[in-house]
Amino acid sequence: MSRAAERLKLLINHLDRSPAAIRASPASAQAFTHSPPQRLRYTLDTDLLTPEQRLSYEQDGFILIRNLVSEEDIDRFRKEFERISRQEVNVPGLVVMKDVAIVKSEFVADQRAISKLQDFQEDPELFRYCSLPQILEYVECFTGPNIMAMHTMLINKPPDAGKKTSRHPMHQDLHYFPFRPSDSIVCSWTAMERVNRQNGCLVVLPGTHTGTLQEHDYPEWEGGVNKMYHGVRGYDPQLPRVHLEMEKGDTVFFHPLLIHGSGMNQTQGFRKAISCHYASADCYYIDVRGTTQENIEKEVKGIVARRYGEGNTITFEDSWALRGRLVKGERTSL
Repeated sequence: MSRAAERLKLLINHLDRSPAAIRASPASAQAFTHSPPQRLRYTLDTDLLTPEQRLSYEQDGFILIRNLVSEEDIDRFRKEFERISRQEVNVPGLVVMKDVAIVKSEFVADQRAISKLQDFQEDPELFRYCSLPQILEYVECFTGPNIMAMHTMLINKPPDAGKKTSRHPMHQDLHYFPFRPSDSIVCSWTAMERVNRQNGCLVVLPGTHTGTLQEHDYPEWEGGVNKMYHGVRGYDPQLPRVHLEMEKGDTVFFHPLLIHGSGMNQTQGFRKAISCHYASADCYYIDVRGTTQENIEKEVKGIVARRYGEGNTITFEDSWALRGRLVKGERTSL
């Protein structure tokens, strides 16, 4: 370990100690007063993250782990996606989404017509991703030992049809979630193949996780916007950004307030990734009425009404409680 790393580790060990454990040692007759040390806010000390990684997440709101998911696992996820695309398997609760530019195109019922699978918690093969030990080992650094898998997606970003609809507006994931605290929520996002600027890699705004939840709505894009693709209102495209180019199996973990999105897929292939949003089972639900999240609540209620009938009594909170699954520890609240 380098001397710089040793100093960082010493600093973090000091920050992670409770104030009661720190005792003063008189060095002279002069008395000094000190404010109690503060813990690192966004990460927990599980002995997995290095001091540099913890400080990086504290500062940037994301951390990239190379080669975390095996090629064998990713190939299995891909095969299951293809089975679902061919309608060989029926998954309860699964939401199959299509890009607005190709939904009425000539594509047949196969993976080319699908831009995203959402809420695959009832598919044992795809949901296996959410329970991978190496993923949960990192998730625990942000949520603690009681872990719920709350939101699942397999993204199949299509080649852009010429209307720029394959891009995803810059947004904060917390906009969609009626549970808190935000610091106990984290997303894992794994590349299922090489992801670069040409096929629409993730774009993040480092440090924006330290801000607040901003107002979101559909951007006014000429080519149209995919369903539920809300973006930050008044987003400044001049803000510093990082393009996360990744190889197959690389995984990024990021905070739900981190502003991020993705560009167009300018290739002829489909860019695949699989992800899960996790939350501490100790999190709690909030009422979003009267907040900036009220628009997404109304949209979700509309979708539920169309699916189950106008007389249903499923609330915004219920829609999340029904899809949440315990993947480690105890289900204490959520």
